[in-house]
Amino acid sequence: MALIKMNFQSKALGKQTNVTVFLPSYSFEDSRAGKEVRYVPGVKFQTLYLLHGGLGDDSDYVTYTNIVRYADEAKLAVIMPCGYNSSYTDAEDGAGYFTYIAEELPEICGAYFPLSNKREDTFVGGLSMGSHGAMKLAIVHPERFAAALMMSGASCRPGVPSVVKTVNGQFDFAAKMPTPIGASLQAKLEDESFIRGTVNDVYAIAKRNVAEGKPLPKLFFRVGDCDHALYRTLQAEKDLREWGYETKLEVVPGMGHEWDLWDDTLRLAIREWLPLRRQPIYPGDDQ
Repeated sequence: MALIKMNFQSKALGKQTNVTVFLPSYSFEDSRAGKEVRYVPGVKFQTLYLLHGGLGDDSDYVTYTNIVRYADEAKLAVIMPCGYNSSYTDAEDGAGYFTYIAEELPEICGAYFPLSNKREDTFVGGLSMGSHGAMKLAIVHPERFAAALMMSGASCRPGVPSVVKTVNGQFDFAAKMPTPIGASLQAKLEDESFIRGTVNDVYAIAKRNVAEGKPLPKLFFRVGDCDHALYRTLQAEKDLREWGYETKLEVVPGMGHEWDLWDDTLRLAIREWLPLRRQPIYPGDDQ
């Protein structure tokens, strides 16, 4: 396996940034199972773009989860960018955080690494703030993503508070919660006048995708019943399902906004939920 830390100058962000890339290879488990893995020119891999949450960076998943082991088992490449505390949203000062993950990052990684660019081989996921970015990316570009995984959250929207105190599945809308990092930007994403007609109007775009007959990504949601993002998650899944999206929702008893949930969700998604080939894509495989 190869774990690569890359630093480069991003035009969209206007600064240096990091991205962590995992590429699968022949492993000890492959040898035990008698699997054949060949290194040949033109081999490619299915790819998961994995977005971190607030206060995090591109190293979070490698540090706090078993993503490397899960992805290597499935022969899945994983691209983990640094999104800072941007909510994966283009800033008014010119830093294009959404433009970066939607356009520049796939272009650069597709040129540098053996990634399949086919829709059926491309997925996106994220936790907390990253769930907003993952859902936005899949909805704005449904032609590029076969599925999206939202862990502890969904895209922000007007009329649905992003943070609600939750105790065993019961909501207390009056309870005061700590002000999250990036709260001013989050408030803007919940302001109809700010998002209208932009890529941030995710739910309007989601409905339009259905009306226009566009290919719809499969949407997976997993959240704890003690998570402050439970309300937003439930509302998003309900509406998207009713509009015509294929969704899967799992609410985990006794769990909150925590890494144990996110690690277990990655394991489930990679081993059971995502439509994975579980092998490299060799030249001629799709002919």
